[in-house]
Amino acid sequence: MTATLTAAEKAAYERDGYLFPLRVLEAGEATAARSRVEAFERSLGGPLPKELRHKPHLYSTTIDAIVRSPAILDRVEGILGPDILCWETVLFIKEPRDPAYISWHQDVAYWGLEPYDILTAWVALSPSTRETGCMRVLPGSHAGEIAAHKDTFAPNNMLSRGQEMQVEVDEARVADIVLQPGEMSLHHVKIAHGSDPNTGSDRRIGLAIRYIPTSVRQSIAAHDTATLVRGVDRFGHFEPEPRAAADFAPEGLAAQKRLRERRMGILMRPVNAA
Repeated sequence: MTATLTAAEKAAYERDGYLFPLRVLEAGEATAARSRVEAFERSLGGPLPKELRHKPHLYSTTIDAIVRSPAILDRVEGILGPDILCWETVLFIKEPRDPAYISWHQDVAYWGLEPYDILTAWVALSPSTRETGCMRVLPGSHAGEIAAHKDTFAPNNMLSRGQEMQVEVDEARVADIVLQPGEMSLHHVKIAHGSDPNTGSDRRIGLAIRYIPTSVRQSIAAHDTATLVRGVDRFGHFEPEPRAAADFAPEGLAAQKRLRERRMGILMRPVNAA
């Protein structure tokens, strides 16, 4: 398992705004991580609620280990440098034959992070294909301006605000990010992306990890949090997050609830408030 980016891979990322597929977990490791998530769901009596899908690294040592995986961080370091924070994790789960989708959007429009030296590592814990509703991207769109977005709050839209780009997307240019369990993609914070509903017979489960260099700052809130996962934080722009001590322990779940609510206050603010 190669754990560094080649010069050609880095050039492709800089040109296109995304890179895939990169093997970061063995298939059995990905299946085991999925099993841990689904065992927790069974203990709750149903699918993971939306409130627990954000920042699962704070209550799951399984997710925390993936966030800190050298196979992931070595690639991320090739783009962001040696001092790396994890700003966010999100479990994106699409049920079979469910109408849930993600509209075309650019992440940076709502996060408040500056500068835009930010990337997402999207790790597949189950097959992510066209049938199951894989992520789709518009190559090179990270190099342009941030498009105007409209909040729709559509009921089947998995985004927090149902935000949608007010730009016509040329389907002929779209790339499908097809991943098998244990593979990941990297994409730039400004790239236009979305995904369709899962029309398959299996769940689509992916872990999105938002990495930033320690020099990035939060521009619209006085307090924000992140987890140092490599190197040294010489800037101190973010309050350190507590590390999960055990899977699904009460302390971790309490920390996740508190810090998720703080983060949602940033993400759900009126767009002209800052």
